[in-house]
Amino acid sequence: MLKHRGFPGRMPGSDFQFTIRRANLKEGASRLIRRERFKDRKHVDRLADAAFMAALWQCFGEDVFERGNLDAGRLSWLFGREVVPAEDPFDPSSYDALLRIDIKRAQAAFPQVFAPDAAQITGDDWDDEDDQA
Repeated sequence: MLKHRGFPGRMPGSDFQFTIRRANLKEGASRLIRRERFKDRKHVDRLADAAFMAALWQCFGEDVFERGNLDAGRLSWLFGREVVPAEDPFDPSSYDALLRIDIKRAQAAFPQVFAPDAAQITGDDWDDEDDQA
């Protein structure tokens, strides 16, 4: 499993997780699904979506990227809309799956992320002591 160094582990000042520490060797990667974002979602949940999109944009931009250690739960809130498969066939249960940002849809859903004065999200890599697991 590729670890995205420099990618924030969580939303700053919260417990909303953006990355996982280690691969699940027993059951494999959690399946990516498209989760519906209803209009009555909590404000903090919408902020977490925007912060995650900002981190994806800052880290990968228009490039294709590997799923790696990105959290499946958080990624699923954007999957199928702002984040789409970049390969065919696509395996939603693979850490090696390739993804890309659908820029037009992402700009429409998160205009604040793409604004010229958008705040930068900083990474907080976890310690490397667990990397052997």
